[in-house]
Amino acid sequence: MLQAAEIQQRFSQIQQTINQAEEVTRNDQGAPSEIRDCIQKIAHEMPEAQRVMQSNDQSRMVQCIDRLEEMGDEAKRMCRNGQPSPQVASVVTRVHDVLSDLKHQLH
Repeated sequence: MLQAAEIQQRFSQIQQTINQAEEVTRNDQGAPSEIRDCIQKIAHEMPEAQRVMQSNDQSRMVQCIDRLEEMGDEAKRMCRNGQPSPQVASVVTRVHDVLSDLKHQLH
């Protein structure tokens, strides 16, 4: 299992990826609103998630990443069902992948 400091470092990378995704979906006029809303929902969770990551409480950190990964799953599912631009699809896949990768390393 990853150490708390390593989880925090990975989380910082996740934040950057989510910020990018939020910017791409906001600026892409053709992005389906459901995908945009889902990414915004993930971004909205980030301040609380950041507090959890700083707590060094391993079980809360795992729960938090699990919850974010479920949201990433939802966004990816929406991409498969909708017709987003390649840029939006790519950034949503990246968000899902970084969250999923960390989740699997925590379990």
